Amino acid sequence: MFVFGNLFSQNKKRVTNEQIQRENYHVLRAQVIDGDTVPYIELQEVIVLPQWKFKNQKEQIAYTRLARNVKITLPYARIAGEKLYEINKNLAKIKDDKGRKKYLKQAEKDLFAEFEAPLRNLTFSQGKVLIKLIDRETGNTGYELIKKYRGSVSAFFWQGIARIFGANLKDIYKPDNEDAMIEHIIKMIDLGLI
Repeated sequence: MFVFGNLFSQNKKRVTNEQIQRENYHVLRAQVIDGDTVPYIELQEVIVLPQWKFKNQKEQIAYTRLARNVKITLPYARIAGEKLYEINKNLAKIKDDKGRKKYLKQAEKDLFAEFEAPLRNLTFSQGKVLIKLIDRETGNTGYELIKKYRGSVSAFFWQGIARIFGANLKDIYKPDNEDAMIEHIIKMIDLGLI
C-alpha cells in the first residue's frame, strides 16, 4: 500500500491509520510491475452517451412520449426477467410433470394477483413498448414465452387478441435498428439522466 503525504510525525513516530484518515492522507493499493512497485487506482467506468439527434420537432415529441412510456414499462419488463429466471430455476428442481404443472399454475396465479391491476392501466402504446422490452429482458418474445409455458393454443389466442389491438407478441427487440431510440432511452434511464 502507498500512503501519499508525510508518514512520520515530527518526532519520527509512525503515523497511525486514524491520523491518516483525520489528516486527509490518501491510501492507495500497490501493484508490482517488472519489479517496480506502482500505485494502483481502480477508476469507475465512465459512459459517454450523446444526446439523441432529432430530425425535426415531430421526432422530438415522439422521443419524449416514448421516454415516458419506457419509464413506465421498463420496471415491469425487468421484473418479468427476474421472475422468469426464478421460475426456470424452480422448475429445474421439480422432476415430475404433475409437480411442474402445479408449480406453473401457482406461479401464474401469483403473477396475476401481483400485476394484473397495474398492467390493465397501461395504454396501447405502453403495451407495445412492454412487449419489446420483455423480449429485451428475457431473450424471448411474448409469443414464445406463452407457447413455452401455456402451450401453442394459448399463444395463438393471445397473439390474435394482441393483433386486434394493433400489437404483435412476436415483435423482436432490435436495438441497432428500429428500437435504437428505445435503447438510447434505457441507457439514459440507467445513467439517471432522464
